[in-house]
Amino acid sequence: MKKRNLTFPLTRSLTVMLFVLLAMGACKSKKAVVEAEPEPVPVEEPAPEPAPEPEQPSAEEVAVGKLENYFNAIATANSLQSANNTIREALGMFSNPNTPVLIVIHEESGVKDYDEPTTIERYLNYLKDTKKNLNFISDIRMDGSGKVTELELRRR
Repeated sequence: MKKRNLTFPLTRSLTVMLFVLLAMGACKSKKAVVEAEPEPVPVEEPAPEPAPEPEQPSAEEVAVGKLENYFNAIATANSLQSANNTIREALGMFSNPNTPVLIVIHEESGVKDYDEPTTIERYLNYLKDTKKNLNFISDIRMDGSGKVTELELRRR
């Protein structure tokens, strides 16, 4: 049999190192080493713009809303006294009780056909008597002081 010669220092040291490395590799955990991700660089975001304010309704839109409410209140009033009180309040929005009220009965190619013209006072009393509000406001004209000078209605 042939004898190995492990006396040579380099061979012996390499063999020992190989066993040490294998032993260390076998003892290590099998978990993967996860590198910590570097923190993201904070990015300055611009301040959010303030939300645009909703547009304020025009004087005509406010007047139309109030008048529609008055018309419905007069038509559905429980007593003559409450209807008359509402009529008095509504007349305060007009330049005078003889403000013209035009009711469109037909329109074709931009040409409007009107019912017999009336005044606001007569129209409000008509609503009180019939207890029906069959029209809606299609056009309103106001003067500089915010009073209604002309009213145009249409059938619903």
